[in-house]
Amino acid sequence: MAALDLFGRRWSLRIVWELRAGPLGFRPLQKQCDDMSSSVMRQRLTELLDAHVVRQLPDSRYELTPLGRDASLALDPLAQWSQRWAAMLDPQPAHHDSERPADGTSHPDAVGEGTPERGSAD
Repeated sequence: MAALDLFGRRWSLRIVWELRAGPLGFRPLQKQCDDMSSSVMRQRLTELLDAHVVRQLPDSRYELTPLGRDASLALDPLAQWSQRWAAMLDPQPAHHDSERPADGTSHPDAVGEGTPERGSAD
C-alpha cells in the first residue's frame, strides 16, 4: 500500500519514467516533466529521495537508485499495455492523416473507409 501511495501521487511516476534514461538536473528534469511547478517537483523529489527510489549526485543531478531502476523496469509491462491500448483506440497510425487529400476525402485504401463491411446492408 505504501508503494501505491508513493507512486499514486501526481508526477511521481513521471519523474521515475524520465530518469530511466539516466541522471538529470533539476531544470532539465522539470522540462522533461512538461514544466511542472518547481514546488511540486521539489516535493516529489524529496518523497522519492526519502523512499530511496531516487538519489542526488554530488553534481546535484538526480538519478534512479537500484530500487528505482527496479521500479522503472516494473513499468515496462504497463508501457507495453498502453501502446496496445493506444493502437486499439486509434488503429490508424498518425502518418495516415497526412495522406488525406486536401479536400478532406478518405484515402481509398484505408481500412473501413470506402468499402462496406462484409455482411452489411450497404
